[in-house]
Parts: sequence; structure tokens; C-alpha cells
Amino acid sequence: MPSLLQLYKEAYRGLSKQMWFLALVTLINRSGTMVVPFMTMYATQKLHYTIVEAGFIMALFGAGSIVGAYIGGRITDAIGFYKVQLFALLGGGIMFIVLGYLQHYVILCAGTFTLSMINESFRPANSTAIAYYSRPENRTRSYSLNRLAINLGWAFGGALGGFLASYNYHLLFWVDGLTNISAAILLLFVLPVPHDLKATLEHNKTHADSGSSAYKDKQYLFFIFLTVLFAFCFFQMFTILPVYLKLHRGLSEKLIGVLMAINGLLIAFVEMVIVYKLEAKAQPLRFIKYGVWLVGASYGIYNLFAGQFTLALISIVIITAGEMLSMPFMNTYWISRSSDHNRGQYAALYTMGWGTAQIAAPSIGGFIAGNYSYNLLWWIVFAITIIAGFGYIRLEKNIIK
Repeated sequence: MPSLLQLYKEAYRGLSKQMWFLALVTLINRSGTMVVPFMTMYATQKLHYTIVEAGFIMALFGAGSIVGAYIGGRITDAIGFYKVQLFALLGGGIMFIVLGYLQHYVILCAGTFTLSMINESFRPANSTAIAYYSRPENRTRSYSLNRLAINLGWAFGGALGGFLASYNYHLLFWVDGLTNISAAILLLFVLPVPHDLKATLEHNKTHADSGSSAYKDKQYLFFIFLTVLFAFCFFQMFTILPVYLKLHRGLSEKLIGVLMAINGLLIAFVEMVIVYKLEAKAQPLRFIKYGVWLVGASYGIYNLFAGQFTLALISIVIITAGEMLSMPFMNTYWISRSSDHNRGQYAALYTMGWGTAQIAAPSIGGFIAGNYSYNLLWWIVFAITIIAGFGYIRLEKNIIK
């Protein structure tokens, strides 16, 4: 036991005070994460739209995130990460509350896109802030600390969201919005504007034209393509899988919320130690491919085994293991290819890749599940992860020209 406690202590050692404050802001924000994981069920069960229509609504979250990430990345490089984070948290919080009152399909679609555009502009700014508040030797752990905060919040929000959804779906939008606004207020109090931010922005403007553009980095663009493939598969967990678990495996909203909470708790308690033990042992791409393959396997088992909650629990544990091996080191990879003056661009492209997958996952996944079968969807997802894993091997060998 003492050695285990020492391992945890070493895993968290050396992170800056500002990084802990930033993680606290993230924790408050993500503790209200309820709308996105239950939006498909809200649209189908409460508003009585079809799975295809619900998939399109979720796709608009992805479309908005692409636009928001691009704009957020550009503005971050221009005016700094602080103001962008603050605006995204406040604006996103207000839009979550507004979205809960939109029920006409076209207006709901427009509101979903607007919400996502504002809310997702936070990610490039937040990623840039993490790089600013960390050091190269502990950058992967700094991103993992932020992911820990995200997943602790996700565990709480997912579990509470399941109970609220079983009572009143409308409460999800209020809780999500108010936690966004609370996070913005906390940011103002615990993390004032960095004193050297103005000098940093002037330096970035001076060197902006001399450095390489993220949009011309072929290695990085191939990495983004592979990440889109992976994210398409991963996002099935939050969009199509909950509907499948309810309709075909007989799980209630409460049990689905518990599964989402387990995912977040496992990451919160295990990921930092894994990253601490692995971050200096090999190139990040080596771990990413194993994580991608595990995510694929987590869906494939639904076609091979019967069962309800126990099978779903095994699947969640497998996908969580894949997530912990892949996502922290994806952050390590993209940050290693950026510099101070173009970090917003690299962060934006990374976020845009995930946004692209957020469009494709529910729309294509919903189409396949609605018009063919969920079993076919899970086989397709499994095949895509196999292909993506070999793509990361090719990238690891540095043969993309």
C-alpha cells in the first residue's frame, strides 16, 4: 500500500499551481456534462424524432465544433487563450439553457449548431492554456490532469444526468448551462490574466509568418485523418450506443448513466499513473495504436456475446482502457509539432478533427443502425479501428511525405 501511494504521489508531482486551478475550472464545467450524452435519447424519447433525425441533430454538434474550433484557434493566436475561454464558458452556458426550450426541429438544429460553435471554441484556447501553464517534461501529465478533471466531471454529470433524464430531461439543459457559467466565474477568480500575455502575443505576431502552418504539415494532417477515423468509432459511445443499450440490451437510463460514470471514474483513478509510467518509455504513436484497437474490440464484443449490464460493463472497461492509452498521447503528439506562435492552429485542427467525427458518428452511425442493423455498425466500427491502428504504425515509421 505505501508503494502504491508513493506511485500516485510521484504521478502528480511537479505540476504547476496554475495547472491545478485550470483543472478545477474544467472539473466544474464538466460536472454538468449531461446534454450531449443524452441528446440522442432526448430527441427520440422526449421529442419523438427518429434515430436518423436525432443523428442529424448530433451531427450539428460536430459541425458547430469544427467552425468553433477554427475560429477559436485563430482568435487564440491573436488575442490569447484567456478571453476565448471566458467567452466560450459564458456564451456556452447561456446557450445550453436556451436550447432546452427549443423543440421545433429546424430551430432546434440551428440552436444546436450555435451552441456547439460557441462552446467548442473553448477547446483550442484551453489546450493552449495547458501548454502555457506546463513544462515540456510534464506536459503529457498536465494534459492528463485536465482529462482527469474532465472525466471526474463526466462521471458525476453522467450519473446525475441519468437520474435527471429519468425524471425530467429539461433539467439537463439547466444544470449544463449553470455549470458552464460557474466555471467562467471561477476562472476570473482563481486564474487572473497572465502578466506576460501581452508580450507573448506580440512575440507570436512577430514570428507568425516565419513559422510553419499547421495546415501545411503533411505528417500532422495524416495524423488528423487517422484521429477522425478513431474518433468516429469512439463517439458511438455517446450517440448511438446509449440507444442500442436501451432498445436491444434492455438497460434503463439510470444504468446507462452508471456506465458513463464508470468510464469517467476509471480514467480519473488510473490514467495519471499509466501516463506517468509510460510517457518516457516510447514514442506516443506506439501507445496510440494499441488504444485504438481496444476501442474497436469494445464494440465488436456486442456481436459475439449475449448479455445485458455485465456485457455493457465489460465493453465500457475495454473502451476506457483504449481511451487511456490513446488520447493522452495524441495530445503529446500534436503539441510536439507546434510552437508558441502557431499552437492555436494545431489545437484548432485537432479539435476540428474530433468535430468532423462528431458529425460523422451520429449521422452515419444512425443511418446504418436505422436502415440496416446495429450489428453491422459494430462490425464497421471494428474494421475502421483496425485500419486506423495500422495507419498510426505507418506514421510512427515516419514515411508520410
